[in-house]
Amino acid sequence: MPRIVRKKLGTITVVYWVLLLYTITALVWWFISLMQQNKMMTDFRISQLNYTINRSTDPEHYKNELEKINKIHQRNSVKYISEGSIFFLVILVGAAFVYRAVRREFNVQQQQQNFLMAVTHELKTPISVARLNLETIQKHSLDSEKQQRLIKMTLQETARLDFLTNNILVSSQLEGSGFHSEKEEMNLSDLVKDCLHEFRGRYPERIFNEYIEPNMDVKGDSLLLKILVSNLLENAIKYAPKEAAVTLRLGKENEIIKLEVQDEGPGVPDGEKKKIFQKFYRIGNEAIRKTPGSGLGLFLCKKIALDHNADITVTNNPPVGSNFIVTFY
Repeated sequence: MPRIVRKKLGTITVVYWVLLLYTITALVWWFISLMQQNKMMTDFRISQLNYTINRSTDPEHYKNELEKINKIHQRNSVKYISEGSIFFLVILVGAAFVYRAVRREFNVQQQQQNFLMAVTHELKTPISVARLNLETIQKHSLDSEKQQRLIKMTLQETARLDFLTNNILVSSQLEGSGFHSEKEEMNLSDLVKDCLHEFRGRYPERIFNEYIEPNMDVKGDSLLLKILVSNLLENAIKYAPKEAAVTLRLGKENEIIKLEVQDEGPGVPDGEKKKIFQKFYRIGNEAIRKTPGSGLGLFLCKKIALDHNADITVTNNPPVGSNFIVTFY
């Protein structure tokens, strides 16, 4: 968290506690004042009773009036204690709600700032690389082999750029209900193979293992499902060592279709396994994190899975790595 944000949060926290303590102090002072006033009124009524009724000549009447005064005193005491307790409880609940809401708002704001920084970097890199390659082709007379290599690199970077912009646009549309998906019966096996073929072309140095059963039919939107598979593969490539294999499995288990993407990366800590599907959430400290990313990929996978009546989870991939499982019901 940047220093200026921490300072602002610290100031708001101090003001919050000062106002809370002032409110509680005022409530306690109000309670004490009412109890004192109740006692004073009781003492006054008793003095009036002593003045109007002779205790020795009419003890029965005096006793009845005194009991009435004591009941009024007791009833008021119970009322003030009950009201004070309710007000105190309401203040505590409200204070806890406000505190959590403010902290959550700051966390969201910080995540959005991190997202903007990450996206800026993610967008700038492929644009810079593509521009440099094109300028090199334009300014220098290169042989055909070098030209083809630079063109291939440029196409890879534009594909990366297209992948990122699709993530941002589809994520925004899904959240705002602006994306109209067209679900139809489709062969998920063919779609997964197409995605894998595309990734083999983009990352020829990487090792991909596939175990895909044929004719795995689901009802869904081909664009969204392609984005889901691509994000899972991109995530596996991003975090796994270059020499490690990425494994993709698709098949049926108890008549339920399961898609699994396994990597041999550092894995996901147990405490983070649910958080990683939150919007903008990324594991680790933003200041020391080196792996590029926008924090949208797995969030988008979760949204797409839910939109297709599916569930997505992450488990460990022994001996090391992660296993992302999408279950279609």
